Amino acid sequence: MTTTPAPAAPPVEAVDARVPWRRLVPLAAQHVLAMIAAPVSTVFLVAGTLKTSPGATASLLSAVLLLCGAGALLQSLGVWRIGGRLPFVMLPGGAATALFLQIAQEHGPATATGAALLAAALLLAVLPLYARVVRLFPPLVMGVTVLLIGVAMIRVAARLVTGPDGTGEPRAVLLAALTVAATVTAYVFLRGVWRQTSVLIGMAAGTALGVGTGLGSFAPAAGSGFALPVFLPFGTPRFDLLAALPLLVFALTTLAEITGQTVLNSETVGRKPAPERDVPRVARADALVSLTGALFGTSLMVTSAENIGIGRLTGVRSRFVTAGAGALLVLLGLAAPVSRALAGIPEAVVGGSALVVYAVIAVMGVEMLRRADLSGTGTGSLTAALALTAGLLPLLSPDLYAGFPGWARTILGSGVVAGTLTAVLLTALLGRLGRGSGTPSPPADPPARTGRDAPDRAGGRPSTV
Repeated sequence: MTTTPAPAAPPVEAVDARVPWRRLVPLAAQHVLAMIAAPVSTVFLVAGTLKTSPGATASLLSAVLLLCGAGALLQSLGVWRIGGRLPFVMLPGGAATALFLQIAQEHGPATATGAALLAAALLLAVLPLYARVVRLFPPLVMGVTVLLIGVAMIRVAARLVTGPDGTGEPRAVLLAALTVAATVTAYVFLRGVWRQTSVLIGMAAGTALGVGTGLGSFAPAAGSGFALPVFLPFGTPRFDLLAALPLLVFALTTLAEITGQTVLNSETVGRKPAPERDVPRVARADALVSLTGALFGTSLMVTSAENIGIGRLTGVRSRFVTAGAGALLVLLGLAAPVSRALAGIPEAVVGGSALVVYAVIAVMGVEMLRRADLSGTGTGSLTAALALTAGLLPLLSPDLYAGFPGWARTILGSGVVAGTLTAVLLTALLGRLGRGSGTPSPPADPPARTGRDAPDRAGGRPSTV
């Protein structure tokens, strides 16, 4: 009597393969090292701009690391229809943080918190209209938006060095310059994972030089043991739709970014891209983590695929590796000695790092514009020129709209909002008239993610913040 062999189990895809513990831990640690610069540098940009105390800075860093870990776990493992079940990590959005700080400086941190909550809620609300919304933000529009964010925040970073009056002490300017030099040196001469942490290395070198030369001081926050994030550190959120407009517009642009990153990550791990299924799942996780983060003082949290370079180098495509990285980030976020020590970094050092970070954002905008049709035969160059003019005017002439009503000052006085809305309206109008480049569609090439502060060292190209 012969028996029919049982049918073989379907092969497990590489992205779903389990990794033994002895390999999982070092691989996960490698991912943490590759992305740790982004949350650390972002927290110190916020702390330096809003003049938070060392203790509050340590608490904010703890919250951001915990959220990064929770986000990586959610995106990697997935729960119901939340999370892409791809090897993603989650980071504080650099461009979103820049807009958060802009709102906080103009309307107060409580209003910035309310804006982050509104933006995350908007992202959730528009997901049923995903296919229509994403078409509003082709590379031209996104390039204008990101370029304006970078330019606006370079001015904010400069104030971290010079002080609010714009007159900096020579030693503060020198310390910031040394920090920039150390960051550039690390990026140029180091390789692999060390190059990926060039921003962090620059901050460490700047702090050491400041303490050693007397140009700055290092004063860690007091305390020990485990650190827990503070709920609503900026007080009860204040909801102001006009003030929140920059973040609301940015929340919509992230749909185009999420689309590109999801397709890229799917192709890298060998899974057939299915953006209509996976993009809403990834966006839901982004929105839910951002809603939680806003309650603990952060701006929008965004999924990032920068760590995909490590997956390519190691050949390990398993989503359980990035889940392990998420678990390590949660533990790191609870370790008070780490966050409290980092809270003592001199303000001029933070300002120097911020100049590098936001300059990279501005260059990212230029790279996005290169993917748009700016030839003389179309209307793309005219659209970009007018949008950049609308966005740069309030930066170059801050009192230009002083005599306008409050609502108009809020919209026109924000370079990011004015420039982005101009780009969206002109793209739609000229396309409808048939003289543009046609109805924009989601970019075929994945747009650069605005979730990282450091350059992409694995690929040797500038990355996002």
